[in-house]
Amino acid sequence: MTLSQIPSSGASAKRDLTDAEFAELDELLAATPKPLEALDAVMLDGFLCGVLVQPVLLDTSQWLPFVFDTDGKPLPDKVDTDWWARTHSLIVQRYAALNRAMAEDGWFNPLILELDDEATLANDGAEAHDDNQNQADEAAQTLLSLPPVSRPLMPWVTGLYLANEQFTALSDMPNDAVHVALARLYRHLPTQTEEEKSLVALLDQEHPLTTLDAAIEELVVTVADLWDLTRASRYKVETVQRETPKQGRNDPCACGSGKKFKACHGAA
Repeated sequence: MTLSQIPSSGASAKRDLTDAEFAELDELLAATPKPLEALDAVMLDGFLCGVLVQPVLLDTSQWLPFVFDTDGKPLPDKVDTDWWARTHSLIVQRYAALNRAMAEDGWFNPLILELDDEATLANDGAEAHDDNQNQADEAAQTLLSLPPVSRPLMPWVTGLYLANEQFTALSDMPNDAVHVALARLYRHLPTQTEEEKSLVALLDQEHPLTTLDAAIEELVVTVADLWDLTRASRYKVETVQRETPKQGRNDPCACGSGKKFKACHGAA
């Protein structure tokens, strides 16, 4: 079975996922065979948007492996077919809904889970890395190091960042507007360098985000702007240039018969 053999149904492809289906998808992703490390539903949501805003149109078979493993390792040859069919269907349904929303409305509703307090953050970190307590503690501390408004957005933006790391066409674009937009999204990730810290400080000064609602609105607007900035490149149709002029029907046939093209090879 290949990664694109199971199409989504026409009916489901025309609507977005329900809350129950999002929860189901999260459970299905968590059931990905070990040792593969699948995205969770929130990171998947950001990842799909990262795929959709690329300046090249990516086939499902190109990006789907990274959903089930962040390194793109393939699924085992034998997996539960019911699990695979349902998981694939929900992923593709959400992908189509996000693309449709950005194309038709210039807006979409990201899957953001609001974190209530520091205890919730710590618990989330432990659940994400229950096999290694040190990793769990580190994950919790990473979240806590961010401004409160960025903590709920970090998993989503991490998914988008993963897409841009695997498919670099967007980051490689010589377009200042694209790089400014990415900086506005990446401000919700931990900074690694002094340059990144300075950039985030500048954004916080010029575009402060004081509430989660404001941060989500800016995230959505920024992603929608990226979709618009790359749309022309993504759907560019290459025209075929003829090396020789088109054969006219009343011209002599190129075969050398002396007949008009329409009465010779053009009659075929």
